[in-house]
Amino acid sequence: MMAEIQRLTENDFPEVFALSQFAFQFKLSDEERQKKIEETKHHKIWGWMEQGRLAGKLHLHSLSCYLDGKEFAMGGIGNVATWPEYRRQGVVKRLLHHALLDMKENGQMLSFLHPFSFPFYRKYGWELAFTNKHYSLPIDRLKKKWNGDGYVRRVQKDIALLDSLYSRFAQEYNGMLVRDERWWKQRVLTGNEHIAVSYNEQDEAEGYLIYHVNDDIFTVEEFVYLTLNGWRVLMQFIANHDSMVEKVEMVVPENDLLPLRIDEPRFPQEVKPYFMARIVDVPAFLKAYPFRRNPSSQPVHLQVEDEFLPDNTGSYRIEDGQVIHIEAENPGGHGISCSIQQLTVMLLGTKRPSELYTAGMIGGEPTEVELLEEILPVRQTYLTDFF
Repeated sequence: MMAEIQRLTENDFPEVFALSQFAFQFKLSDEERQKKIEETKHHKIWGWMEQGRLAGKLHLHSLSCYLDGKEFAMGGIGNVATWPEYRRQGVVKRLLHHALLDMKENGQMLSFLHPFSFPFYRKYGWELAFTNKHYSLPIDRLKKKWNGDGYVRRVQKDIALLDSLYSRFAQEYNGMLVRDERWWKQRVLTGNEHIAVSYNEQDEAEGYLIYHVNDDIFTVEEFVYLTLNGWRVLMQFIANHDSMVEKVEMVVPENDLLPLRIDEPRFPQEVKPYFMARIVDVPAFLKAYPFRRNPSSQPVHLQVEDEFLPDNTGSYRIEDGQVIHIEAENPGGHGISCSIQQLTVMLLGTKRPSELYTAGMIGGEPTEVELLEEILPVRQTYLTDFF
């Protein structure tokens, strides 16, 4: 039997789990295996088969994310693994290409993944798009009056309440996932976490914390707030644990301002690269993208190169929010030239065109870069989920 890519089914789960446990070095208990079966039923799993045996695989999650408050269908890639005897033979490359074509066919215009190696996935068009900031601060730094008006209630797994807060918070960032009830149950509220909800004086919920307290450390798993008051009430709640913990650890957006809000900002703060992203279908994504109106009404020309998915390569003209795809190369040579990686980070908002231009990572005239700056929304990237 020739080598081929197949969509795997529940009958293949024993092989799928065996490869995952070997590649990622973990062992499933019977209870964990049952949970994993229920979760994996919702994955689309592509397997590279050699002589009828599984050589490599990847899992595709059908998800959506927010971009400038608008929902975009996104294919999340995870659990990419190959048995050692089949490595360095192009197995993952072919699986990735197959998965991208499948995403395109199903209207998933973006793809996210958490890389084992950034250089490896950059070869295929993904780029660093999400960088989070990690705090590890002594709790005594939080001893102050935070001036929040309201109160906190610890709650059980009230998914409807939490999602109503999360979805509004998530829309303020580019890249946050749109969650459904199954995702909350299987991916967010998975164990013995505590949940605290902040309310204002009108008894309206304004935010929540998902957290753990272990070994004298208060670990914030998720910090969501809709108002500054909600944030202050939750900060006071964390600070009130000073008699039982020594340190607070949390992950925040890259533009978080906590160091400016406390008296002594010298505490460990680490910026960590997190997820990569890629535009799957450039013409469709550009047409759906929420471009701003250009006051000068001058068109913006983009020359995009995508070696791994050549159908994306070509010239694009954006004028009055409308996108025209010109199949051939830009005959005049005008416009901004960029790779699929740089186009992705510009349109997601990871980096501004002017930043990339200054760094020599995109080509074009300064006036053209300014035009592109004008029509791109400004919004922080952030991603709290993992897959």
